[in-house]
Amino acid sequence: MSDVVIVDAVRTPIGKRNGGLSTMHPAETLGLVQKALIDRTGIDPTLVEQVVGGCVSQAGEQAFNLTRTAWLAAGLPLTTAATTVDTQCGSSQQATGLAASLIGSGVVDVAIACGVEAMSRVPIGASGAKQLGLGVPIPPPYFDQYEMTSQFEGAERIADKWEITREDTDAFGLASQQRAIQAWEEDRFAGQYISVEAPDVDEEGNPTGTTHVVSRDEGLRETSLEKLATLKPVGRENGVHTAGNASQISDGAAAILMMTQEKADELGLTARARVVDSCLVGTDPILMLTGPIDATQRLLTRNDLTIDDIDVFEINEAFASVVLAWAKETGADLAKTNPNGGAIALGHPLGGTGAFLLTKALYELERIEGKYALVSMCCGGGLGTGTLIERM
Repeated sequence: MSDVVIVDAVRTPIGKRNGGLSTMHPAETLGLVQKALIDRTGIDPTLVEQVVGGCVSQAGEQAFNLTRTAWLAAGLPLTTAATTVDTQCGSSQQATGLAASLIGSGVVDVAIACGVEAMSRVPIGASGAKQLGLGVPIPPPYFDQYEMTSQFEGAERIADKWEITREDTDAFGLASQQRAIQAWEEDRFAGQYISVEAPDVDEEGNPTGTTHVVSRDEGLRETSLEKLATLKPVGRENGVHTAGNASQISDGAAAILMMTQEKADELGLTARARVVDSCLVGTDPILMLTGPIDATQRLLTRNDLTIDDIDVFEINEAFASVVLAWAKETGADLAKTNPNGGAIALGHPLGGTGAFLLTKALYELERIEGKYALVSMCCGGGLGTGTLIERM
């Protein structure tokens, strides 16, 4: 089985709700990062045999195999096949695992994994909305097996189980913001993002003929523990999660170019990291968001590593309690976790976030000259994605 290597990874800045990227069709946004990989590496795009993309709310503008639409809209070769997957929040990380498997098993030599979500344009849950008149996603027999809970309630139950307080979640939310601000001040994201020229629109959403440039993550906020303490809980009346310690509604796209080591050598391209292993685990669908614990343990066990062998962790900050419970259970060092801020500060464009986290992890490994990075996400329905990469 061939080694699967990452040659390049790129992302857009993450746009806030109704912010700079909200005027772009999601296929255009995704096409920008797909094409950026081709332009930056100089690879002949016909060599990319498959593109696997993630997207959660596959309705409206995000329906109809968005990954393929984006590729064609970007003017890239029609001979390249594409697939769009839904693994809830872990969609583009699962897309990475699937693309790596295609390469490692010899089905293809070169593939792109990617993901996008335009939450300003296609609201979360749109694909299962009752108002579409197409029924609901969950059938009655499901309720014979499991209680139906929201992700907010799942996050609160995690806080209960691992004894995580409001003070803990606020402190974590503040740290995310401070780390993201520091990362931008120190230019730690240099090279991993492209500036996006987006159209201006009028109040009715019609293009005005002018444009604006998005060249920075838009979710960053100056805050303090005192300010965070004034925010009302979301979900439970006396819960520990607020808008200040949970992920933001966001827009954005990211993409990763992978191939066999042999193909990279043949093309004269530098392999920046090796995909060591990946996994998708099933967990309790009521707690729902504990997947990173199981995914981390599986990756470490299968690869004879300990938690201390990992130099960088990117664990999605869907809710502060998710990461705090994961750290308590695994013994991971929070100083090495989301060192440049996470979804609380930067945002969480659902189907794109897995590719964002992998991109951030790759560049951070290079910045600190570390060896291993582990990326994991919790997913709706009780799933956890995991990817282990090794810097080369």
